[in-house]
Amino acid sequence: MLNSVKLMSVIDLKTLYEADGGKWLESTIELLKKRQFDSLDLENLIEELEELGRREKREVFSLLRNIVAHLLLLQCWSSEREYNTNHWRSEIYNWRDDLNRELTTTLRNYLEENLDLVYQRALGSMKDKTGNTVKFPEERPGDYTLKNLLDFDWFPTQN
Repeated sequence: MLNSVKLMSVIDLKTLYEADGGKWLESTIELLKKRQFDSLDLENLIEELEELGRREKREVFSLLRNIVAHLLLLQCWSSEREYNTNHWRSEIYNWRDDLNRELTTTLRNYLEENLDLVYQRALGSMKDKTGNTVKFPEERPGDYTLKNLLDFDWFPTQN
C-alpha cells in the first residue's frame, strides 16, 4: 500500500474516491502522514472534512435535543411520570453519557450557541408526543443550561 500511495496521483485518488471511499480514505491518511501534500485530492478531502463537521454537529444536536425532550417529560407530564420515570431517566443518562464523550470545545460552543433552538425542537417534539395536552414552558427555562443538561445528577423541579 505504501508504494502504491507514493506513486498515486491526484487523478488516481479522484478515481479511487468514486470507486472505493474506504481505500481513498486510507490512501489520503497515508499521504498526510508522509506529508505528500501535492498528491492529495484536496477537493474531495475538503468535502469529506466539511461533511464530518456537519455530521458531528447533527449528532450532538440530536443527543441534546433528546435529553431536553425527556427532561421536559419528567418535569411536566405528570400523568405519565409514575409509569415512565425510570425509563426516561435511563434514556437521559445514556444520552448524557454519549454526549459527554463526544463533546469537543468546538462542539460545546456550537451547542451553547444553539441551546434555544435545541430547546424549541425538543419542545415541538414533546408537544406532538403528548397531543398538545401538557403545559410545557414555551421558552427555555433558565436552569436548562448546557452545564445542567450535561450533568448526570441534575434534573429540573417537577411541575
